[in-house]
Amino acid sequence: QVQLVESGGGLVQPGGSLRLSCEASGRSLDRYAVGWFRQAPGKEREAVSSISNSDGSTHYSDSVKGRFIISRDNSKNLVYLQMNSLKPEDTAVYYCGVTRALMEKLGSEDDYDYWGQGTQVAVSS
Repeated sequence: QVQLVESGGGLVQPGGSLRLSCEASGRSLDRYAVGWFRQAPGKEREAVSSISNSDGSTHYSDSVKGRFIISRDNSKNLVYLQMNSLKPEDTAVYYCGVTRALMEKLGSEDDYDYWGQGTQVAVSS
């Protein structure tokens, strides 16, 4: 089993940047596809970005494409989500999820097997 811990959230002004980290323990992350999801109050969890465990391809939702960048450092067992040009509507709890299944798409919540506890991102002036 793999354990995940997200970090890097916080309060930022509109237009600012944050970098979230997803750290894995218990298993090597290089065999896992990793997805970032977010959940705003009163809303369902939605997929934001993913990185493949086969071809390294990255995928983004339309709402963050061009602003967010997902990357991984397998040597450190970390996956990052660089978030730029943040908007108030990006405010949410951000979660990372992983799966050993072949994943070459953004995916949905059901596609991922293990989750972290989440990190809060608030974008406000």
